Amino acid sequence: LIHFYKSKMFNYLGISLAVLAGGSTVVHGLENGLARTPPMGWMSWERFRCNTDCATFPEDCISERLFIEMADKMANDGYRDVGYEYIIIDDCWLDRKRGEDGKLKPDPDRFPHGISGVSHHVHNVGLKFGLYEDYGNLTCGGYPGVLGHMQTDANTFAEWGVDYVKLDGCYSDPDTMIQGYPQFGSFLNATGRPMVYSCSWPAY
Repeated sequence: LIHFYKSKMFNYLGISLAVLAGGSTVVHGLENGLARTPPMGWMSWERFRCNTDCATFPEDCISERLFIEMADKMANDGYRDVGYEYIIIDDCWLDRKRGEDGKLKPDPDRFPHGISGVSHHVHNVGLKFGLYEDYGNLTCGGYPGVLGHMQTDANTFAEWGVDYVKLDGCYSDPDTMIQGYPQFGSFLNATGRPMVYSCSWPAY
């Protein structure tokens, strides 16, 4: 029995191939229209990590400028046309504290038009928008995580026009992930907005 997983949870296309003595093949998949092929695009982490020093590195820091520039490059240089459709902000986009309403908010200096501003631009050039968070008290970079705010954060992502959510697992108890990751997935589904759910549960 061989399992190929694109994601662990709700918004995934899971395929199981069972090669039996008779040569039969059994295929099981969640058909919700998402991730029917492997999601392809550009994510900031591998190159830009958690560089938030925009004064010293204005072209290489995690900011709306970087993601708008990359979205324009993907749209104008032919990547979008061959299937690269996601622009994904990884860690370190957040402000260090939530707003007074309990909602997540981006760093105001690096994202002066908010996350919805970046999302709007990404959609306007024909791409999809992804965002990082963490199933923990903090993200791996030390910013607010989703614990204690999962439903609020899922609704916020929907309001911002997010199409893809990466949920990391730093600063959390791995023993709670078997309940927590599915719970957050259910909150994402309850928003009514189609969002690919890429969870890091298996890595922990």
